Amino acid sequence: MEFSLIEAITRRTAQAREDVVLGVGDDAALLDVPAGQQLAAAVDTLVEGVHFPKGTAPADIGYKALAVNLSDLAAMGAMPAWSLLALTLPAPDADFVEGFAQGFAQAAAPYRMALVGGDTTSGPLCVSVTVHGLVPQGAALRRDGARQGDVVMVTGTLGDAAGGLACLDRSHPRAAALMEAPEALRAALLTRLNRPEPRVAAGLQLREVATACIDVSDGLLADLAHITAASGVGAHIDAAALPLSSALLTLFPEQATALALGGGDDYELCFTVPADAAAQVSADLARLGCGATRIGRIVAGEGVRAFDAEGQDVTPPRRGWEHFGA
Repeated sequence: MEFSLIEAITRRTAQAREDVVLGVGDDAALLDVPAGQQLAAAVDTLVEGVHFPKGTAPADIGYKALAVNLSDLAAMGAMPAWSLLALTLPAPDADFVEGFAQGFAQAAAPYRMALVGGDTTSGPLCVSVTVHGLVPQGAALRRDGARQGDVVMVTGTLGDAAGGLACLDRSHPRAAALMEAPEALRAALLTRLNRPEPRVAAGLQLREVATACIDVSDGLLADLAHITAASGVGAHIDAAALPLSSALLTLFPEQATALALGGGDDYELCFTVPADAAAQVSADLARLGCGATRIGRIVAGEGVRAFDAEGQDVTPPRRGWEHFGA
């Protein structure tokens, strides 16, 4: 049964690449790294009930499992190339595997990303994906290059995925109202939760100009803090400048800013650029369809602080996702 599951996934995700010397079917894959390129590697694990709600459609799980890893490559300015998949299932389930593989393949197809190996095993539903990307020697985006005077920017909109999760939370204080909200608004937020769009093209565009970059997975404040810590600087965020979708503002008028600052799961890129490059970066990323908004600046000191229009500190209930609690 294990090999039939692997075969089903491989069939759905097949991609012909000249740099795959030996793919699925042996003890390990053999891959050619082109001359002048560095290999960027990342791994993420998604657990049912932690990283995606129980009852999530198999195709959405498959898509998100790869998309969150593609987002890591985007944050490094790397072009996706190969992936490895470890899938843990409570029991053999051909229908689940078929749906999962469909979603996984949909996320891989735009980049001709090849699945080159993996494993299946029995246990609570869990997905681990390892991805490899290629970036020219010395051109990778990193977290440690932000400098005082740089501006902080972010692609897309923030808080939507956290809003989508709240729409599914029956214990939410506004659960009844959210259930009765227009379906189009709920669907917009749930799509951001279940089908995040990795900003690969934006990452490639930023290779020549961004001084630091990270993807927003745990929450803006938490993830930007990784940049400031690595770079030895601080950051001030203008909460009024945060890019918020109409769906989020309509369904969560009082919570939108807090969700954008600490909600997480958006998989947008947060990056820093010299101040005189911000306008051009915004125009370039607008042409790519994701846009970029200037939301703050890098300052001397440490840590990340957010301020409202009156200059008062904004402190959301949470600054981001804690993997092992507070």
